[in-house]
Amino acid sequence: MGHLLEVKNLSVSYGIVPALQNISFHVDEGEIVALVGPNGAGKTTTLHTISGLTKVKSGSILYSDREITGMEAHKLVKQRISQVPEGRGIFANLTVSDNINLGAYLRNDKSEIKKDREMVYELFPRLKERMMQIGGTLSGGEQQMLAMARALMARPKVLLLDEPSMGLAPVIVESIFRTIKKINRENKTTILLVEQNAQMALTAAHRAYVIEVGKIINSGYCVDLKKDDQIQKAYLGI
Repeated sequence: MGHLLEVKNLSVSYGIVPALQNISFHVDEGEIVALVGPNGAGKTTTLHTISGLTKVKSGSILYSDREITGMEAHKLVKQRISQVPEGRGIFANLTVSDNINLGAYLRNDKSEIKKDREMVYELFPRLKERMMQIGGTLSGGEQQMLAMARALMARPKVLLLDEPSMGLAPVIVESIFRTIKKINRENKTTILLVEQNAQMALTAAHRAYVIEVGKIINSGYCVDLKKDDQIQKAYLGI
């Protein structure tokens, strides 16, 4: 058996502008792996390419040793890969409860769906308090929680998280990252995390890849990367 998720020599261009240049990385079952790097480095493009939203120029994406390059998002959900997009992407005009139920739209195991609903309300008690509130009226942090809760309702083996800390107050960011670690630990969900806040990402993840101008320039275990002089200067403000 190979890796759970593997990206091999992936290149993507927007017109003639290269966005990703021959990048390779992998995520093993049970890991949290972070892609860190500055704005515009290609982090979100990488996630969009895995989830079939951006066209591959060359290279391949494998999931449990099966090719999923270019597979459409709804088919990936069936394969148990869920994405929480940057900017959350919740249904703003539906209630919290409806948003969460929509996460299970491909499932029909009613008693298990009920269990999962209880599980996400336990993970995010704030959402339980606001079950009947319209999604668009929630705070940014609550919307991020809702987007994650909805993705978990599909029972993903792999959760793709795109910039979960974006635009949120530090205290909310800490709470979101605590939950990310809990989802990984208790639900045994494998997580690929794209995050500009390198400090938080390197604290939460097991391993990380550093991406700059569409190329992976460094990788390793987070404990080692945090001690790396270059990383400290460039990303950790040390």
